[in-house]
Amino acid sequence: MRLKYFFFSLIAIAFLSGCSNDSSANINNSSAEWAFKFVVWDGYIYRLSDEYVDDIVEEIGEVTNHSVIEDTYSGNFSNVYEKGTKYYAIQGISTEEAIAIEEEGKYRKAIRDGKYGEK
Repeated sequence: MRLKYFFFSLIAIAFLSGCSNDSSANINNSSAEWAFKFVVWDGYIYRLSDEYVDDIVEEIGEVTNHSVIEDTYSGNFSNVYEKGTKYYAIQGISTEEAIAIEEEGKYRKAIRDGKYGEK
């Protein structure tokens, strides 16, 4: 009988350790349910790249809605960045090609990937 309770306890501990209420887990895995990390600006989805840029022209918008849960949202949405994160135009690159996202004092390039909400 003790062995039965021991195995039940192990299973319960393993299951519960996989569940976390730690909000910092959402920062590092903010797009865990999405296919990729992105922002939406002006009705278009921009996929985040690993490239950072320096030549910023002007602020063009900001995140107005953020969620880590996959769905369709309105406004300038992101599955990574919090509400208020700024978007910028990049010198010499059309916003139809790419934009920059302010990230801790740097500007991360995001490549346009098509109309938001269309598959």
